[in-house]
Amino acid sequence: MTVDPATIRRLYGRSKGHKLRVGQQAMFDTMLPELAIPEDGPLDARAIFGNDSPLEFEIGFGSGEHLAAQAAARPDTNFIGCEHFINGVVGLLGHIKDAGLTNIRIHMGDALDALERLPDGSLDRLYLLHPDPWPKAKHAKRRMMNHGPIDMIAAKLKPGAEFRLGTDHPIYCRWAMMIMGQRPEFAWQAQNPRDFLDRPEDWPETRYERKARGKGHEVWYFRYLRQ
Repeated sequence: MTVDPATIRRLYGRSKGHKLRVGQQAMFDTMLPELAIPEDGPLDARAIFGNDSPLEFEIGFGSGEHLAAQAAARPDTNFIGCEHFINGVVGLLGHIKDAGLTNIRIHMGDALDALERLPDGSLDRLYLLHPDPWPKAKHAKRRMMNHGPIDMIAAKLKPGAEFRLGTDHPIYCRWAMMIMGQRPEFAWQAQNPRDFLDRPEDWPETRYERKARGKGHEVWYFRYLRQ
């Protein structure tokens, strides 16, 4: 499936928060060039990782807790993580350094730029955890959970591969369920309410999720299989 990326680009907010400390800046300057995916051209997983292991992809990894935990739990799986926020990238680099992880590569920028460069049917799992909800109706077209991005996600996932979505925003939850309810190529894996209200054991908690629960927010966990 060919998807026109120009029709589905997201609009992001700021890309940098607090000034990096000296050690963080040094880590960013030395580690990121070694772990960054190529800036352009088709993405060849074998060329990037040197093997044909399963490949997973996270859109907007925040501070990297979830991605690092998944990579640590399954060292024989390859991971590409995308994040436009420099402080988040530094957070992931710290996790990679502390745990000695070798199976993560990073794209600092628009996740769709990287996703579209992967071969169709190449991903075993894709994560979209707590994306910006853009709660105002006039901004709904900016949500990642729209048919354009979902077209691309569907194209890149293998048959039987899994798409995971997490959100604590009720408007986004309802919107995502509406969008995915219109997608026959995905099968929702929930059999009862607990299946999307309880975090699966192999779904590491993120800092953002913990913060949301601290505010009394409900969190919803959606798992879809590519048909």
